[in-house]
Amino acid sequence: MSTTPRKPPAYDLSDAEKRDLIQLIQAGKALPDKYRFVLFEDKREVELVWNGKSAEVCTAVLPFQTLEHVDEPRDETRVQQELFDARGRQARGWTNKLIWGDNKLILSSLKAGALR
Repeated sequence: MSTTPRKPPAYDLSDAEKRDLIQLIQAGKALPDKYRFVLFEDKREVELVWNGKSAEVCTAVLPFQTLEHVDEPRDETRVQQELFDARGRQARGWTNKLIWGDNKLILSSLKAGALR
């Protein structure tokens, strides 16, 4: 397997722009946003950025409450009872839950403990 050397990227910058960028880098200053996709590869990632945005993760624990419990009576026959395994989660009282809210807050609440 042979590998060909990677060519350095070609930038469409004038000599004055190159000089200005070098001076900004040497001064330790931020580069203007207009050079973001000229100088760096587009990784096809999208990020929502605003002033004051924090990278901290909120781990709020919210109480869960039951708003509605649906338990419709059904005609049970022997055939229907055999469709489900009676040894698993159903025997321990497991039920499906539909939770409304912000995913980040819900996941941190679920991680913190069992549904109440």
